[in-house]
Amino acid sequence: MTLTKESSHRALPPPSVVAKADMDSTREKEALLQSVTRTGAVVPRKRAEGRLVMHSMAMFGREFCYAVEAAFVTPVLLSVGLPKNLYSLVWLISPILGFVLQPVVGSASDHCTCSWGRRRPYILGLGIIMLLGMALYLNGDVMISAFIGERDNQRTWAIVITMLGVVLFDFAADFIDGPIKAYLFDVCSHQDKEKGLHYHALFTGLGGALGYLTGAMDWGQTVLGYSLASEFQVIFLFAALVFLICLTVHLRSIPEVPLRFENEETTFLLESYKYSSVEEDIKNSYLKSTHTEIKAAAKQGKPAVTSRAEDQRRMTPKSLLRTLLSMPSHYRYLCVSHLFGWMAFLSNMLFFTDFMGQVVYQGSPYAPHNSTLYLTYKTGVEVGCWGLCINAISSSVYSYLQKILLPYIGLKGLYFIGYLLFGLGTGLIGLFPNVYSTLALCSLFGVMSSTLYTVPFHLIAEYHREEESLKLQDGEQAGERGRGKGIDCAALTCMVQLAQIILGVGLGLLVSVAGSAVTVISASMVALIGCCFVAFCVRYME
Repeated sequence: MTLTKESSHRALPPPSVVAKADMDSTREKEALLQSVTRTGAVVPRKRAEGRLVMHSMAMFGREFCYAVEAAFVTPVLLSVGLPKNLYSLVWLISPILGFVLQPVVGSASDHCTCSWGRRRPYILGLGIIMLLGMALYLNGDVMISAFIGERDNQRTWAIVITMLGVVLFDFAADFIDGPIKAYLFDVCSHQDKEKGLHYHALFTGLGGALGYLTGAMDWGQTVLGYSLASEFQVIFLFAALVFLICLTVHLRSIPEVPLRFENEETTFLLESYKYSSVEEDIKNSYLKSTHTEIKAAAKQGKPAVTSRAEDQRRMTPKSLLRTLLSMPSHYRYLCVSHLFGWMAFLSNMLFFTDFMGQVVYQGSPYAPHNSTLYLTYKTGVEVGCWGLCINAISSSVYSYLQKILLPYIGLKGLYFIGYLLFGLGTGLIGLFPNVYSTLALCSLFGVMSSTLYTVPFHLIAEYHREEESLKLQDGEQAGERGRGKGIDCAALTCMVQLAQIILGVGLGLLVSVAGSAVTVISASMVALIGCCFVAFCVRYME
């Protein structure tokens, strides 16, 4: 529909009516003003605590499935006969795909015009891929046995299906974090974003703890174990049920406002005149330019689509790369600090159970399976799983403590303490490998985990809040910025994949040369370097 000058003036109420409406009901006016900003976008209202908890359930289900993978993916790959020279391929395919495609998915979610919202369609799609991947790697052997009778072909196809399942699961589980965070930023006010991030960290820890406990149980001796073909199928049943429930609750937590290109500016034009409290500079500059653009488009026979919408529709990989490279320096520094944090955290977590078995318990995974050395190693691995459970629980506890500490030490203090405690803790574990002290220091892993899941995204929210405030003061159009929350969150989560790529290429060779002890020492060194970077290079809001 073309909006002419005459029709727009006829649609606008007289100023006296507007003034009377403002005086009659201040509460109604504030509620309506919450729904419109100077760009036609929706300003989120305050959310109930229950809604924020519902929104955080996706992190619970995701981390539950992650813990199941950490506990079972290596035994599964060994059971299907995966050659050792393919291990690195399995762990590198997913992070490489994630590093390349994560910004594309983030940008696509920023520009999604689905009537259901911008983020939820991607979250649902990635959740389905997670379930598919989990089904393939936990049940691939049984599925292939049902369709293929020849033993050699069974083994080959079981390896292929299991590898495909691991890659799909890791791919989707890594990708889904960005849309979930962007979804939270879109539908919540600044204060609710803080609460939501803390709830995310809390439920991430709880989901991981429950996942590790579920994996530690001997399901083969239960009724379900006798009913189903294998213990892996029992685990898949629990993991799929938990994830489906959590995903459903998450998707129904807070409604999204769809991104409508055609009537976004027109709606704002009408609303801005209706409520006289909108800033005068918006009326005089922004509305005038918008009205001129609509009239010019109408004369040329084109739809009245904003330049922002056209830029979003023309988004290509080349323009996307240009957008990422043109990010402000404080965004890039935050990404680098996030990379240091995940490199330190993953280098410790990926080899922690092996470190417990070989260094702390002095066992050997290469000894005969009926030997004392191998049984000792297996005991150390089991104790290491309990250490990871302690890590998950401490992550939940610390996410609650963050809310108490934040007013006193700020985001900089939280960020610095997280890296410092993790660096010191892993260093002490490497220097003094004792069972009890190692388990006690595992609680510091949770401090780092909670920090990585909350503080960087909190800073992203602060940066966006500052940018919007500056645009309001300068009278600029917020729509002129082609980079949205989705792509910023995606750029940050890309650092997780980049850390996996670096560790997958370099740390495995380092471990084969120097042993598992080098993992905790290297984790400590990287964390302490990141601690300095966090203190001196990352920008914080006052």
